[in-house]
Amino acid sequence: MMSAAFDLATIGAGLSFAAALDELSSALDASGSVLVTAPPGTGKTTLVPPLLASRSTGRVIVTQPRRVAVRAAARRLAHLDGSPLGSRVGFTVRGERSAGPETQVEFVTAGVLLRRMLDDPGLDGVDAVILDEVHERALETDLLIGLLSEVRELRDDLVVIAMSATLDAARIAAVIGTDDSPAPIVDHDVPAFPLTVQWAPSPVPRLDERGVTWGFLDHIAAVTAAGARDLVREDPKADVLVFAPGAREVSEIARRVRAASDAFDVRELHGQIPPAEQDAVIRGRAPADRPRIIVTTSLAESSLTVPGVRLVVDSCLSRHPQRDAGRGMTGLVTTAASRSSCVQRAGRGTRQGPGTVIRCVDERTYAAAPARPVPEIAVIDLADAALLLACWGAPGGIGLRMIDPLPAENLADAIAVLRGLGAIDDDGRATAEGRVLARIPTDPRLARALLDGSPVVGSRLAAEVVALVSGELRVSDADIAQALIALRGGRSPEARRWRDDANRLERMVRGAPGVRSDLDGVGLVIALAFPGRIAHRVERTAEGATFLLASGTRAG
Repeated sequence: MMSAAFDLATIGAGLSFAAALDELSSALDASGSVLVTAPPGTGKTTLVPPLLASRSTGRVIVTQPRRVAVRAAARRLAHLDGSPLGSRVGFTVRGERSAGPETQVEFVTAGVLLRRMLDDPGLDGVDAVILDEVHERALETDLLIGLLSEVRELRDDLVVIAMSATLDAARIAAVIGTDDSPAPIVDHDVPAFPLTVQWAPSPVPRLDERGVTWGFLDHIAAVTAAGARDLVREDPKADVLVFAPGAREVSEIARRVRAASDAFDVRELHGQIPPAEQDAVIRGRAPADRPRIIVTTSLAESSLTVPGVRLVVDSCLSRHPQRDAGRGMTGLVTTAASRSSCVQRAGRGTRQGPGTVIRCVDERTYAAAPARPVPEIAVIDLADAALLLACWGAPGGIGLRMIDPLPAENLADAIAVLRGLGAIDDDGRATAEGRVLARIPTDPRLARALLDGSPVVGSRLAAEVVALVSGELRVSDADIAQALIALRGGRSPEARRWRDDANRLERMVRGAPGVRSDLDGVGLVIALAFPGRIAHRVERTAEGATFLLASGTRAG
């Protein structure tokens, strides 16, 4: 598998992190685990993997929290290396793989590596694992830290590097180190260009009971258009980066800015647009092109670097998963972005020169925002995580070196769910059925619905329903059947992504013909996933029936 070493001088040309490679090499000579901290855009994601590959004979695995960041990082390194994507540098995300036996550096999502470790706990053929964007505190990355700490007890040759833009360095170094000593820290900092902070509070509320208000989106669009006009008068080569909480808001803001002016090339950047469009944004623009306004989610906060940005417009909102204890489910909620996230967003405007950030809140609202994001492990449903840990042989994470333990109350709820599914036994160990469920990349309840529903309604319909319910698509009036009809005939990126997910799930249960007619079985699949949410008929009269909902209220 060993081939010519990566040309680090060529790859690192113009990247400030190149100056830290000697320090990192020295740290690796002394320890098998290292913590790397560096601001976004300095080149750590591009340079650290080939450095490790040049020191290794096995594969180097690099994790990212998001699929779009996986693809972008692999494409960039392959381009700088001058090799075809999928040869020396490859990637794997859910439903897509471009890698082969000769691949030395493979970028993957954290979820892909977690499930790969269930089949290959010793990571045979892997010499190093790099965990990028640790500061985001995504649940899957936190779990990987725990699992890899145990693997390193058996494999002292396995190198583990955690990388981050901002984090509690001493705390993370202690976790990824050993009982005797913390991991060494390679802290690469660069002098920041001056940042001008402006405040543009909205005259209307940012949020109401339905989410982000239309009036606030109008405000962001107006601030963006005005700021962009002022910017290009000073620097025609500069671009604008706008942060919105989610893909829906990205599209709405972009539409409003396009309607206000045709002087700008308005682009969208989020996980639901096609990879080719993502690549076009990340590559930057040619000198003859119009100035760009890129409207994005938190994806561009630290995972991706967009070149040419000198103005950042920040909604100061964030969308993240959060468990609803009443329903026992996790959903996406929109809240104030943490101040550390806003600082990272603002820093995107000062990577190449002096920049400006316009925050669409007042100073008091900004100061009242949380200092740091809440770790996912503290706020989301833990059924999937608990099942994975049970399959690993560490129920509840017992014995693993974790940044934070799994919260006791949420863990107890997750264990109750898994026992109800027959996925774990009384001792918390995974059953044979649980191991099957764990290999289906979705919530265990939906995995059970896919397996049990396919013989009844057919594998295709079951896969379509599970793909829809497990995704991030908004379903109007909670009408799953109508949403399926629209998606089947849709050509949008969301529809294509849904079809890809459905195809992947169907392959896992193909051969189950089903006996119900099309769409008649939608409710059954959902009921199999969430039987506790089924309403019970308590009364039947000539006028109709009365049902007792799971919430305890009655409906007729």
